[in-house]
Amino acid sequence: MAKYEKIVYGDFDRILEKLNDAVMSGSTSASYEDGSDFCQGDFRCAVRIYERYSWTGGNRVSMSLTLAGSGGEYFLSAITSGGSQGMFFKLNTMGEEAFLETIAGVVDSL
Repeated sequence: MAKYEKIVYGDFDRILEKLNDAVMSGSTSASYEDGSDFCQGDFRCAVRIYERYSWTGGNRVSMSLTLAGSGGEYFLSAITSGGSQGMFFKLNTMGEEAFLETIAGVVDSL
């Protein structure tokens, strides 16, 4: 498992769009699996789940993105899992870390 968290600023919908575009264009095997949206007053929360094939691990890796907040300030949490090889210990987590890298440039620009 790899995790990336950061406070980001801007328009909620535009941030989600940029993140989605980064994930989907970052790998030919990337797919959008499902999502959920919640709002109450000006508070908004979106969860997105993506998958892609990890060539280094020879398996599929998932990434959950959660964006939550209000007023142009949002907390982003991106967590990957499933890229490990090994029955009892996590080995070769490079696929998980590489999946997170697909959004790092976009997040740093927000």
